[in-house]
Amino acid sequence: MEDIPWAALAPVLVLLAAFLVYCLVDLSRSEVQHLPKWAWAIVCVISVPMGGIVYLTIGRKPRAE
Repeated sequence: MEDIPWAALAPVLVLLAAFLVYCLVDLSRSEVQHLPKWAWAIVCVISVPMGGIVYLTIGRKPRAE
């Protein structure tokens, strides 16, 4: 059995976790479209990072300026 190179994977895992936290915090503060907030949260958690990318691109309403 091969050993997993945790030192090489750790930065990637930290970045994925940070991106997930960013998406969930943004989700809690923003207005959303197409799905309710709870559904966007599930999408973000289940399919990291694609769920977060989809949420950030089409899931939140544009901010009024």
